[in-house]
Amino acid sequence: MVDRSNDPVVVIGLGRFGSALALELTRRGTEVLAIDNRPKIVQGLSGHITHLATADATDLETLQQLGVPDFYRAVVAIGDLEASILSASLLVELEIDDIWAKAVSQQHRRILSRVGVHHVVLPEHDMGERVAHLVSGRMLDYMEVDENFALIKTRPPKEYVGVPLGASNLRRKYGVTIVAVKKEGEEFTYATAETELSYGDIILVSGRSDEIERFSELT
Repeated sequence: MVDRSNDPVVVIGLGRFGSALALELTRRGTEVLAIDNRPKIVQGLSGHITHLATADATDLETLQQLGVPDFYRAVVAIGDLEASILSASLLVELEIDDIWAKAVSQQHRRILSRVGVHHVVLPEHDMGERVAHLVSGRMLDYMEVDENFALIKTRPPKEYVGVPLGASNLRRKYGVTIVAVKKEGEEFTYATAETELSYGDIILVSGRSDEIERFSELT
């Protein structure tokens, strides 16, 4: 399986959500191309994000000139409904493999999904820092269960493949617990001390947010 966690990300729209996402991804070491059509917004983020461009992301030729088709992952964080849908549809046309978009309503969410966006988030539920966990590619899903306690869906780290969980010292070393495991072609089952992980597995892991983040960096 190809590791895409360090692939560059395009972020289109630098309002509060888009800026938080772009800055968090940059902080995590991900190369970011951030695009917005407002020069003042772009100028204000200069020096904080890897690459910035003042441009119209609803224009196909502009996206091509900026090299957007070369990116594996892109996020549409535009608040304007029409511009958001148009920009997202252009990313689909450019055959971007992993497209994320912010929705401002459930209706907007449905439209974006129909256009072909792979992941749609509502900012009141999925703030920029949370989504950065997912966009980075290290986690398949992330849910904050309570303050400073989270549950994630991810792949097993290489060092724990083929090792019975009871002998892994995982909880002692990282403070996290593997709750359930999904083998390829099967459903999730509860993990036991005898469970051995394989490369194709998906695992549910619970623990404190900081410990979960540290564990996810192994994958």
